[in-house]
Amino acid sequence: MSNATVASANGRAAGYAGASVMAGASRHQMPLSFMKNGETATIAKVRGKGDLHHHLENLGFVEGARVTIMSEAAGDLIVEVKGTQVALNKQIASRIITNAAA
Repeated sequence: MSNATVASANGRAAGYAGASVMAGASRHQMPLSFMKNGETATIAKVRGKGDLHHHLENLGFVEGARVTIMSEAAGDLIVEVKGTQVALNKQIASRIITNAAA
């Protein structure tokens, strides 16, 4: 393998297609639905458009906000964002992309 091929392959080594490699530092992105009870992360983006996207923004799910998993059961979550607890089903939580704590 050439060095360019190895570098490209290493960029996807995290196991999730949304993982990104920043210049010199690795910052892994993953859907909120992958997080477990007690974990905290920062919101990187909310996927989707329209009413759902705006509703999530109004609840506090905006880029840079810190989110903590308060409870998890069968993929459904209760999270705390901007001082408020919000219940999310697995499908909605999968649209919220986070920067996982290293």
